[in-house]
Amino acid sequence: MLRTRLLWFTLGFSVSGAAIAQFVWRDLLTDRYALASDLEHKFDGLAARVQNLENIGARNSNTNLSQIGGRGY
Repeated sequence: MLRTRLLWFTLGFSVSGAAIAQFVWRDLLTDRYALASDLEHKFDGLAARVQNLENIGARNSNTNLSQIGGRGY
């Protein structure tokens, strides 16, 4: 009878531990994917802003070159 109780206690303890571990693992995995998605979104926005600044810089340099070229330099 003592062995049976020990067996049931061990089984219950193992199942409870596995359930808790699954919930913790799922929570950590969700946080990891949320962080990765957030970083990707922010870096995409940053890349768009840099691209916009590069385009503005290229347009300004083309305008400056055409002004300089028009003066006969």
